[in-house]
Amino acid sequence: MAGGAVDTPGARDGDTAGAGASVPLTPARPGTTVREVTVTTDAPAALRGEVLHPHSAGYDEARRIWNAAADRRPAVIVRARAPEDVAAALLFAQRHDLEVAVRGGGHSIPGHSTCDGGVMIDLSPMRDVVVDPVARTAEAGAGVLWGGMDAATQAHGLAVTGGEISHTGIAGLTLGGGIGLLKRRFGLTCDNLLGVRMVTVDGRIVDADDASEPELMWALRGGGGNFGVVARFTYRLHRVGPMIPTATAVHALDTAADALVRFARVCAAAPDALTLWAVMLVAPPAPMVPPHLVGRPVLLVNAAWISEAPPPDLAEAVGAPGAAVHAGDMPYVAIQSLADPFAPPGRANQARSEWMSGLSAATAADLVALAGARSSPHGQIVLHQMGGAVARVPRDATAFSRRDAALMMLANAAWTPGEDPAPHRAWVQRVWEAVLPDSAGGAYVNHLADEGDARVRAAYGAETYARLARVKARWDPDNVLRRNQNVRPA
Repeated sequence: MAGGAVDTPGARDGDTAGAGASVPLTPARPGTTVREVTVTTDAPAALRGEVLHPHSAGYDEARRIWNAAADRRPAVIVRARAPEDVAAALLFAQRHDLEVAVRGGGHSIPGHSTCDGGVMIDLSPMRDVVVDPVARTAEAGAGVLWGGMDAATQAHGLAVTGGEISHTGIAGLTLGGGIGLLKRRFGLTCDNLLGVRMVTVDGRIVDADDASEPELMWALRGGGGNFGVVARFTYRLHRVGPMIPTATAVHALDTAADALVRFARVCAAAPDALTLWAVMLVAPPAPMVPPHLVGRPVLLVNAAWISEAPPPDLAEAVGAPGAAVHAGDMPYVAIQSLADPFAPPGRANQARSEWMSGLSAATAADLVALAGARSSPHGQIVLHQMGGAVARVPRDATAFSRRDAALMMLANAAWTPGEDPAPHRAWVQRVWEAVLPDSAGGAYVNHLADEGDARVRAAYGAETYARLARVKARWDPDNVLRRNQNVRPA
């Protein structure tokens, strides 16, 4: 089935929508008009994936994403197994004037991976990973999660910069930049992107790399899902692990402000191989946590050494007077899943981030006070060390243009669906406002909520945004793919 050859998706696996069948588009909210769309195709069996609508078995499970705050009901879910399925879904959506949402791992903070009354293109069935240990490359389907990617690459002692949570999808993280444990040594995920297989809005399937489509590749390295639906990624891999020297210090909140200032100072002087991050959260029961701190807000300062050279004293890097410090080697795949228990699916979430030029004592004190006044036990404040290999990539080499920041702050509130979201969103807003005196300008695209066009433009900067808009005009002139951190066509 050639790209663009199929008019609309047909039915599979017992779905009631076959050739010529009428598929009711159930209204997402009371009071909206019920529409019916006739789904027709000459060869419905050619679609490899399944098509779900609100009356299909499995629809409710398929429509749910990680962030339960985005509880939406697509009219049609196409669970794509091949790029041709994606092409069919895109053409179908445009023929019937339906909004398109693209789901990879489904971790989208603002809920862009789902929609009300439109077409969700679900890439999660596309989960194959092929590793070439000699060339040190990996090809992966757009539905792969970082846990699967790390397992496949670590089987050969290799890895590429991946996300902080193992059930994050590779697609969204890569296209928005890709911040992870390996960034200071090997660059962002997008810096290690070698090529893609992308489905265009007019149904073509395009294989692109720096030789064939340099401007598109520039845009895909940080510009998000604005230009097409990437169905397959090819990455450069690096020798990593399997064991990584690590250290964690647990600080009570009453000493955390001084510890945060020290953390920022160590970050600024650290070699590329030393990656640090700090988290303020409610301490879980864990061997490294003193019993009297379990269930109380604490500061965790963490370090990992990404090098085959002997590590420095990591306990010294994270420690401070009064802290409980644990140091030792840990499997890379275990580090990559450390945050999983703190970010389970099914909670409602709200997040904001900001690039920071440093961390003043006043800002550190404000963050500690806000950590103690979180709106729920699940709230977190995270500070990521930047710099290293990230900062050495020229600013105009990729669409990810915020490379000069010293730190990145992420505030995330999480609560049980059904609770009043107002206090949780207000807490996130207060944390974000607290770091503005130390801001380096703008937010990380992958952490933007629905914050408006001005914040998207600020995340890229005027020059980068204008260039992205020109690329968008070539590949998606009608802005079909607009459920994202949207760049409007020039």
